[in-house]
Amino acid sequence: MVITPVDAKTVKSNIVKSGLKSVGLASIRECNRLVTNIEKDSGQRFIRMEMGIPGLAPPQIAIDSEIEALNNKVGSIYPPFDGIPQLKDEISRFIKNFINVAVDPAHCLPTVGSMQGCFMSLMVASRRNKKQHKVLFIDPGFPVNKIQASVIGITSESFDVYNYRGDKLREKLESYLSKGDIGALMYSNPNNPSWICFTEAELQVIGELCTRYDVIALEDLAYFGMDFRQDYSQPCRAPYIPSVANYTDNYILLISSSKSFSLAGQRIGMTAISDELFLNEYQDLTRFFSSAQFGYAFIFGAMYAVSSGVSHSAQYGLTAILKAANDGDYNYVESVKEYGKRAKVMKHIFTDNGFEIVYDKDGDQPIADGFYFTLSYPGFSGVELVEELLYYGISSISLTTTGSDRHEGLRACVSLTGKDQFPELEKRLKQFNLDHKAGFMAIDCCR
Repeated sequence: MVITPVDAKTVKSNIVKSGLKSVGLASIRECNRLVTNIEKDSGQRFIRMEMGIPGLAPPQIAIDSEIEALNNKVGSIYPPFDGIPQLKDEISRFIKNFINVAVDPAHCLPTVGSMQGCFMSLMVASRRNKKQHKVLFIDPGFPVNKIQASVIGITSESFDVYNYRGDKLREKLESYLSKGDIGALMYSNPNNPSWICFTEAELQVIGELCTRYDVIALEDLAYFGMDFRQDYSQPCRAPYIPSVANYTDNYILLISSSKSFSLAGQRIGMTAISDELFLNEYQDLTRFFSSAQFGYAFIFGAMYAVSSGVSHSAQYGLTAILKAANDGDYNYVESVKEYGKRAKVMKHIFTDNGFEIVYDKDGDQPIADGFYFTLSYPGFSGVELVEELLYYGISSISLTTTGSDRHEGLRACVSLTGKDQFPELEKRLKQFNLDHKAGFMAIDCCR
């Protein structure tokens, strides 16, 4: 019997106590809790790759601005729930400076993380037309978005885009949109979990079809500017960040401050609704909201009901970062390039020990080094591999939970694995590879 890096009995007992029917099909948060419990009971530190938690310190400029705001007593005052004026102005500037798209500040809103922006966007976009009650997810994608749709009661459809890149994308999208029951489509760019990035031509296709079929594009820009193959760090200067907003007026931009600005703990993101969409009226919205105007329903219906706004001081912190980036005083991309450096090293450690990159191409180019990458190991499904790796002190999630057709794979996030853990990662993967070449299975030893 081979001894695994983490005591096999401890791993197995925690899996049993968790009540999970399948570790590999668990949600990100369920997996996170399980791994935390195993760490506590075993005393072994894991290589934590299951959650997309930023691992870098927040910018000092944001900290100082929040402290100043709290000292000025903003903590005792409800903020305007559609955003303090100076933040709305800076969001509008930021979108113009880095995407080269104009959105009125009134239509730029802070949200409790971009995930809340996604939730409210799904809620309103799926209710503006009785016939267009479905949402289409361009997968693979963030698993929680499908949970959000389910909680709201939205019917969804999805497809894995990997085999429909370039010229194939138009026909595939039309096969769904032409039915007339899709009200919104959603995707992330760069993509979570595969890290593929849509080209300008592909975004043009999405935009043109959204206009033709009156579908709202929900563009999740959680990893804003983090395709490190291009320098998107300079305001008012090409290259600009690619966006569907250049090709349709039917869009909502969902921008996170968790990754690009390392502000995950402050739970503040940004939602920008196109000027035309914001002002459009849809009588079917009055079934759920007090107004037929899309923007009014979004703010005074969805946002008011869900949170009544974002923490007052956090709005000041984000304002300071955006202003510095807009003025050219803060390079937000340079501060997160560390993730790309980690990914490059970690991918090599995995592939040197028998693993393969699942989503290995971005169109006809090798996949970029970024916040995520995808992995497989011969003879395992992704669901099986997630559980087996727990015995080796490595956590991840299966691609099956992301809507991917690549059921052999898993998603690895690099954010919490610092350079100090690289030697231990290599040691554990060498043992994993040797054990499984020899036919050893940690799962079987505990049954």
